[in-house]
Amino acid sequence: MSGHSKWSTIKHKKGAADAKRGKLFARLIRGIEAAARDGGADPEANPTLATAVQKAKDNSVPKDNIERALKRAAGREGGGVDYETVYYEGYAPGGVAIYVECLTDNRNRAANDVRAAFNKHGGSLAEPNAVNYLFTRTGVVLVPAAAVDEDDILMAGLDAGITDVVVEGDTYRITSDPSDVNEVREALASAEIPVESSESTMLPSVNVPIADESAARQVLRLVEALEDCDDVQNVYANFDIPDEVLEAVA
Repeated sequence: MSGHSKWSTIKHKKGAADAKRGKLFARLIRGIEAAARDGGADPEANPTLATAVQKAKDNSVPKDNIERALKRAAGREGGGVDYETVYYEGYAPGGVAIYVECLTDNRNRAANDVRAAFNKHGGSLAEPNAVNYLFTRTGVVLVPAAAVDEDDILMAGLDAGITDVVVEGDTYRITSDPSDVNEVREALASAEIPVESSESTMLPSVNVPIADESAARQVLRLVEALEDCDDVQNVYANFDIPDEVLEAVA
């Protein structure tokens, strides 16, 4: 698992503060609305929307909030906003690549907030295409390792599109083409294999090792500052911080 994914998992397990949780809910709802406006408000006919809805459920977003977002996107309820996707690229201290995905109705605001976060925390914005080639869109499903054997996972989900299974700590990371992630999850569920989460994300092809606790804090402060920007939907990074260091700075 990429270091950023492990960091997100640690934060999720420890539980986020209410303010952070509110920002997460808003971000997930915004993702649902944008996916629905792009591909239709029926999750069964829109795989991107289905993935966004499932991610919201995995993070305990209330069902009513999800349904209202779908209605707004379908034009059956007022208050919807037209968002556009904008990407920003840059570097954290130590040469860590940062790829920022924004959903915004105001490009200037998004750019200013992202630039301010980089400048404040020792990072630097880069030109377009400086780091995006290091990341690949991938479907990722997480399964608790104690609940099942790897062979059972492969038997249940290989035909659904599993491309790899890696055990990392107490979790299996199952990867697929992003268009197959929902089918993989459904196949595992049909085999009564418990799933912690599933999403379409960006995984790095090359990781930058960060073993020093002080350097790790610098990188993570920048990542969290970017995640706190209102228009930022996702932050992808290619740091590789040892588990014990991640736990220490969590």
